[in-house]
Amino acid sequence: MRLPRTLPRSLAGQLFAMQALLVAAVVAGCAFFAYASGRSQAEETAARQVRAAALAMAESPSVREAIRTPDPSSVLQPYAERVREDTGIAFVTIMDPDGVRWTHPDPSQIGRSFIGHTERALLGETFEETYTGTLGPSIRVVTPVRDGDRIVGLVSAGITVERVSTQVREQLGALGTAAGVALALGALGTYVINARLRRHTHGMNARELSRMHTYHEATLHAVREGLLMLDGQRRVALINDAGRELLGLAPGSVGRRVDELALPAPLTGALLASEPRVDEVHLTADRVIVVNTSPVVGGERRGTVVTLRDHTELQALSGELDSERGFTQALRSQAHEAANRLHTVVSLIELGRVEEAVDFATAELELAQVLTDRVVGAVAEPVLAALLLGKAAQAHERGVELVLAEDSLIDDGALPRSLAPRDLVTILGNLIDNAVDAASETATGGAGGPVPAQRTAARALVTVTARTESGELLLRVADTGAGIGPDDADEVFRRGWTTHGTGRGLGLALVRQAVHRNGGEVTLDRAPGGGAEFTVRLPLAGRTAAEAVAP
Repeated sequence: MRLPRTLPRSLAGQLFAMQALLVAAVVAGCAFFAYASGRSQAEETAARQVRAAALAMAESPSVREAIRTPDPSSVLQPYAERVREDTGIAFVTIMDPDGVRWTHPDPSQIGRSFIGHTERALLGETFEETYTGTLGPSIRVVTPVRDGDRIVGLVSAGITVERVSTQVREQLGALGTAAGVALALGALGTYVINARLRRHTHGMNARELSRMHTYHEATLHAVREGLLMLDGQRRVALINDAGRELLGLAPGSVGRRVDELALPAPLTGALLASEPRVDEVHLTADRVIVVNTSPVVGGERRGTVVTLRDHTELQALSGELDSERGFTQALRSQAHEAANRLHTVVSLIELGRVEEAVDFATAELELAQVLTDRVVGAVAEPVLAALLLGKAAQAHERGVELVLAEDSLIDDGALPRSLAPRDLVTILGNLIDNAVDAASETATGGAGGPVPAQRTAARALVTVTARTESGELLLRVADTGAGIGPDDADEVFRRGWTTHGTGRGLGLALVRQAVHRNGGEVTLDRAPGGGAEFTVRLPLAGRTAAEAVAP
């Protein structure tokens, strides 16, 4: 039977085990070092203590006086015991030069020979040694007692190794208690830190975290939607390649605040907002993007997740679709009018008025052909020509006359391939639509309002100029509408600016975007007829937007 393979321990568990072992090793090492140094220090202290006691007794005049007496033991034994008890050492032995004891903690040992070395002391040297005597192993000091130039006796003071070990064990007990407390505190701190790490890593091990990071990086680079993550201070915490491209940000944008990224003000406001935003359309210099924001609640900080979708192509296609629908409606209206005129011609013929029928048909054909011949003769670019003819039909349906200026002229092949036909439709189509709206509203007195007396005799007119000059494509659209006030001149190209109610106001913003994308410029002036006049200049040499704004 095959046992199931156990899963690797989580990263937090591995760190806890490693840190616990490390703390235990450090505490054990510190304890061993403290024990070794404490024992050495205890032995050194004991040696200094017994040396001081031995030297003090050897230099004592009362000791020399007692040695001169017939019975030195009777005087020296009480004195030695008193010194031993006062100093806490194990023994004080005073002996003659031959090593015969005069004093000893055990009175039965008095008169016997000293167990240990005395040769160096007989030569006048004070020395230290560890030797096993009658009390067991001891650290002892032997020093001579001088009477003038003669050595009349020896003093040996010592402390047993057992007593030193007892002192060390007492110190070691306190040290062990401190080490245990340190180990417990270290283990507790390690557990707390690793519990927090376990929550943040969701109990995953290092291999799983590495794999997740790899998937995370691959996903960020592969997803085509823009992804932007902001932290609680509204700084860029993460952004993928698509998001950086959609917002036009440099690679070093991570860590910067949103209001430092030089984004359009409406888009910056949407990113800084605390409430969620759903499918909001915003314009950058070159793109139309749909923004969704979702606040992140929980954890240590509050942040925001932002998704960005590129709707530039979709918006352009929608504009083209609107133009196609307009063309279709215009053709339907023209077909209806043509049917009415044909019925009129047939009716005239049936009434026997052939000449009137011919004159009526000829006049209608000439009127319809004049604008077509004018557009085809002046504008050889098929996209612009078709757009102008379609917009002329739409304007006619709304009672507005669309005319092409006399100085208009665009030769075939004059426009570069870098100038996308879709951008031409966006620019000229939106300008003409706005001009037709303004002219028709002024001619009819606005939304159901009265017709001004000074306007009743004037016709609603939109004049379009399209020509190439000085290496530029000039597109100018002027209307006979009410015009745009000076206060609105700076705001007219902002998304949402409109005079037609909510849900409008994107056309002129798209015009400026398309012009900027092709490295051109668009200006607003007052038309000779009192309305608005928009002038667009696009370079024919294929300049980019960055080159157009460069100094």
